[in-house]
Amino acid sequence: MESDRHCQACGHPVAADGTVGRRDVCDGCGAELHACVQCRFYDTSASDQCREPQAERVQDKERANFCEFFQLAAGPGRRSAGPKEDPRARLEALFRK
Repeated sequence: MESDRHCQACGHPVAADGTVGRRDVCDGCGAELHACVQCRFYDTSASDQCREPQAERVQDKERANFCEFFQLAAGPGRRSAGPKEDPRARLEALFRK
């Protein structure tokens, strides 16, 4: 059975049940797995980019941390879809003659 957990940086499957140690890294790209960007509570639109209200603020979301509320995100990697399109470029292309 294939894992439903993937590295959020590269999309490589993570062989874990959702529990990862602070020093665990992705076998595909070497990204630290116990980092905010790998957590199910990570949300760029939330306060401090975290949906867990009791979590302490973490400055560097890409680096491993000691957050007690960390839970490895399930599903495909969020950031593996490619670069985001610039909204201004989309508008200019829409109204270009």
